[in-house]
Parts: sequence; structure tokens; C-alpha cells
Amino acid sequence: MKKTIVLILVLQVALSGSAQQASRFFQPEDLISTGVYYYPEHWDSSQWERDLKNMAAMGFEYTHYAEFAWAQLEPEEGRYDFAWLDRAVALAARYKLKVIMCTSTATPPAWLARKYPQVLETNENGQKSDHGSRQNVSFSSTFFREYALNMVEKLAMQYGKDKRVMGWQIDNEPRVFYDYGPEAQQRFRDWLKRKYGSIENLNRTWGTSFWSQHYNDYSQINIPLYAQWGMNLNQILDHTRFINEETATFLDDQARMIRKYAIPEQWITSNYIPNYNSGYIGMSRELDFVTYTKYMVAGHSRGIGLKGYRLGNPESIAMSNDFFRPIAGVYGVMELQPGQVNWGTVNSQPLPGAVHLWLWHVMAGGGNLACTYRYRAPLYGYEQYHYGIVGYDGITPTPGGLEYQQFMREIQLLRKQAAPGAKPPQSYANRKTAILFNVENIWGMDQNRQTTQWNSMGHITKYYKALKSFGAPVDFIRDTFDFEAYPVVIAPAYQQLDKALVDKWTEYVINGGNLVLTCRTGHKDREIHLWEAKFAEPIWDLIGAEIEFYDLPAPHAPDTVVMQGRKYAWNSWGEIFRTLPGTETWATYAGDFYAGKPAVIFRRLGKGTVTYVGADSRDGLLEKDVLQKIYDLLKIPVENYPDGVMVEYRDGFGIGMSYSDRDYELAIPPGAKILVGSKTLTPAGVVVWK
Repeated sequence: MKKTIVLILVLQVALSGSAQQASRFFQPEDLISTGVYYYPEHWDSSQWERDLKNMAAMGFEYTHYAEFAWAQLEPEEGRYDFAWLDRAVALAARYKLKVIMCTSTATPPAWLARKYPQVLETNENGQKSDHGSRQNVSFSSTFFREYALNMVEKLAMQYGKDKRVMGWQIDNEPRVFYDYGPEAQQRFRDWLKRKYGSIENLNRTWGTSFWSQHYNDYSQINIPLYAQWGMNLNQILDHTRFINEETATFLDDQARMIRKYAIPEQWITSNYIPNYNSGYIGMSRELDFVTYTKYMVAGHSRGIGLKGYRLGNPESIAMSNDFFRPIAGVYGVMELQPGQVNWGTVNSQPLPGAVHLWLWHVMAGGGNLACTYRYRAPLYGYEQYHYGIVGYDGITPTPGGLEYQQFMREIQLLRKQAAPGAKPPQSYANRKTAILFNVENIWGMDQNRQTTQWNSMGHITKYYKALKSFGAPVDFIRDTFDFEAYPVVIAPAYQQLDKALVDKWTEYVINGGNLVLTCRTGHKDREIHLWEAKFAEPIWDLIGAEIEFYDLPAPHAPDTVVMQGRKYAWNSWGEIFRTLPGTETWATYAGDFYAGKPAVIFRRLGKGTVTYVGADSRDGLLEKDVLQKIYDLLKIPVENYPDGVMVEYRDGFGIGMSYSDRDYELAIPPGAKILVGSKTLTPAGVVVWK
């Protein structure tokens, strides 16, 4: 059977191909560099020099151009104008500001949409998008892909040899397109044909004997209608793979074009919204590294306490750091909220100190660059009321602008005392933990949830949150990574797997690793088929138990798990075990017809251990207590930080941060010198010591 690049494999490798070693682009002694977006095309050119001069005076080290400027770069088809951008680059250099150059493919000009309307996305109901917003064209338009590359080539020819340009951002917050236009339909069919070869192979994998879904030819296959009940699950899975690959390859095509003209000193990245169920994150092989965008206060998080919405979710930046960093070894945040925004559900003011806290959190996780959107607050357009580093007069710093300035001054001081590559305290290193993540498990579970109470990412976050309260450094890794660097590997809800992965887990454990599996693991193969065997039988030998059945209590009737006399509520997913000899029962179910049956089991295998947590608790306390028991058993001391307090180590510094709603006295190592803040962490507080 012919194979295309299968997503589950592509996601497992760090960015490679012709991409260069990412760490070489950043000087370790710099710790982190800070920049800000600027849109010369939005402002009278007489103000550009003033703005860039002030930007540099505030401490920014680079700026960011041309993200949404296709109409200015190519005002008419085939006629390019770089004079204005040349001047903007020269002005930045005059004030020792480097430039991130962007491709403007997220905002095609009106003439392109009007002359070639086939490039516009067509939704499931047949309605085309129109010019006037952004990301309104489809990456499944071959014409658009080719035309966009023409523009990118001209841009790369102009600035690829320019040493004032430090790097390139491709597109902006790329997404997948659920395009139902005729070309997208054909590209999907072609993708399927490359993957399966014969239509018989597709029919077999998709299980089309069910409900008379059999196909005689690829021409009979359409993009699935997501709003239509009962669509073939494998058809949906393959379409999800396809649209993610369309996005990833579009970015790769641009990167290859830029690299034809770029000097080796210029790096190439893209900035992603950290939606962890987006498979294209990390899938583009030609990028040097990846960055994310982060807006913490926009009405989507209550945070901690009554006013926690002014700080945001404590795990949000932490998880983005730990997810993006392992992809290429370095990462950055390309858009970090500078203050109040305009597009959220509730656009509150951040708590004073919040922006400063967020910047330190990016740095603490190992970030190499932090950039903010944007320098000047816009006076017109969709993003009116969106804060910048300076206000509407173009001069006066906003509260967030002052906090950026404070952070940059602090980094300048720390650069003199940094110890790049210094080992963290051994107790911290001993807690290093991996969370195994494969986005296809999320897709598989979310399209077949079985209960309204199931939340795939919420389940994973329960384990992550517990680890951060332990003060553990965490990496999200793919299942082809080496596990040996991690004393503990957690594979939460790993529904789809194969024999090779089970063998790899087994070898890891036998050699001394400690594996934690959780409910919904091992039910299906990689093509979301249940095994022609007893339920989840491929993992029975590994976990030392049979899974008799699973249960899903009604939402109004949560049930209970009991461990060491403590009760935990659950009503999402629970698996009931029959243990084999040598397997311990750590927790049991209570309150239903299977009361007394194992809910959490543990066994030793070779030099290591396997724990299986069969229930998904309502509040994450069961998950935390199970992990605590494991670390105690392994004699790995952990911290017990309160909700919202996090501590990381980097380059010889310890960094404590608080999203809590109350003061917390952080234990600083004896003899340590506090360089920033105080050991009494107030809400939004930061302390840095050496």
C-alpha cells in the first residue's frame, strides 16, 4: 500500500529536513531577546523614525514587519513595491533594531480575490468567504499556493541576503481550512489515492462494508460533511490528516523558497495559536523552530480566585513552553499580550504586573525570544481598543509597555550574571517527567467521545497540573522520542497504538523506567479500529491486568473511587480491571454494581514499574495523589506548591512566579542571592535568584 506522510510519524520528529540546528541562531548569554510588532503601512511615514527611535530607547532589540502587507507589497498583479519597506528596514537598522520579515499570505489583496475567486474558501454549506478579513483563502487552492510562492520569492530575493533581517515568520497564526470547493475535493481524493493506492485498500481501512458505504472509485469520495450525523469515522480522520498536511506543506513550500535566497544567519519560523489538537504544529519540516501566540486575558479563563481572570490560567504559558520547546529544542512567543485586547468575550484590564509575569514565565521555560503585538494601538480597523506598547497618541507608554520596559532592564542585568548551560539543582532534575502526546489520539477520542463528560485535553491537563505543583520540569514528547531521559513517562488516554509502541513501553519499563497509563489507553489501532481481540488486550501483559469493561456514569450521578481511605468523585470514564498475579490494587470503585473492583493498579516489571489509572476524576485530585504515591515510592522528592505558584530553573537562575490570589512565601535556597523581586510572592509576583 502506498503511503503518504502519516501525521503520527511526522509529529514524532523534531523539525528536520533542510532546517538548520536552531540553537545556533541564539547566543546563550543573551538569555532571551525582546521585540515588538510595527506596521509602517498603518502610519504616516513622517512618524516612522520617531516610533522606531522610541522603540529602541525603551529597550526593544528587534521589530516585526510586513505581516499583513500583501496589498502594499504587490498593489497590482505582478507589480511589486519594496521602496517603503526598504526605508522601514533602514530606519530600524539606524536604531540598531533587527527585523523579523513576514510573508503576508494571511491577507491576500482585493485584486487577487476578485480576479481569481477560486482561491477563496468554500464552507460546508457552499458559501464562499470574501475579501475584507484575513485567512479567507484556502491552502487547498493550487493556484493560490503557486501565486503566494511568487510573492514570497520576490520578498526573499529582496531581503534574503540582508543582514539586518534576523529571521522570517511565515504566514500568521496558520490554521486548517475546511474547504469544500471543487479543487479541495480533488486534492483530498488525490491525497487518499497516494495513501491507499487501490480503492480496495481504502474500503478495507475505512470499513465501508458498514452501512453500504463501499466505493468503486476515488471519484465517488467527497470531503465529509461534519454537520451530517453518522459520517464514516475513518473518512473524518483522514480528512483531518489531509487538511493539517495542507497547512504544514504550505508553510514548508514557503520555507524552501526563502531558503533559496536567504543567508545562513536568517532563521525561519511560524507563529501558532497553541491549540494542541492542531496537528500541523511541529509538522512542517522546513522550519527552524516554532513560536506561539499567547493572550492570557480575553474572557476565556477565570484564573484563580474572584479576580483571577486578570491573570489568566496558570498552566497556559507553562504548557505552551513545555509543548513547543521539545519540537526543536528552542522556541519563542511571537505574540504576547501587551495589555487590554479588543476581540475577547470580555476584554478586561490585566492585573498590574501581569504582563511582567507572563514575560518572565516565557523566559523561565527556556524561551529564546519574546515579541509583543503591537507597538502602537490601532486607530481604525477591526482591532480598535487593542492596546499596544504606546497609546493612541503614539508616544505615551501603556501600563503593559512599562512592564515590558521593566522586564528588558531586568534581563540586561541578568545577562551579566548568567551561567548558560548550568545544571539545575539535582532535586529538580530528578523530577523531570515526559507526557506522551499524539494529536491523533485527541482526534480519535473527540469524534467518538461516548459521554458528554469526556474532555480529552482536560484529562491530560489534570496530570500536567499535578506535575507543575510538584515543581517538576515537563516535556511533551512524541512516541518515537527516546524515553530513557525521563524517570517517569505519562501516556494519558493513549487510545490508538500499535505493537511497536507497546514493545517500546515494555522495554522502557524493564530497563528501569516508570510508566503511567490512564483510561482510554490501548483500545484501538492507529486507524481507530477496535482490536479483533478482548477489550484492549494488546496492553494486558504490560499492565498486569485484564480490562473487564468500562463505564460512563450519568452526569447527574457521579460515582466514587476510594484510595487509602480517601474518596474521589468521577463521572467521565472508568475502566474496571481483573488483576493478574503480582499486580497491586491501589484504588477501588465504590457506589455501584462493581464496588470493590480495581480502579488504579500498579505492578513492577523488570527494573521499572507500570501504573494504570482507570478513572478520570472530576477535579484532578485522584490523578495528583496517584502521582504523589508513585514519586514517593520512587524516592523522588517533590514540592507542594499551591495552585498558581510555579518554579523553574534556567541558566543558573531560579525563577518563581505566582498566579495565585494570595501571598506565598517561597522557600529560597540558603545562601541564594535574590536578583529580581522578593521571596514573598504577591499575585503576579516574580522572584529570580542565583
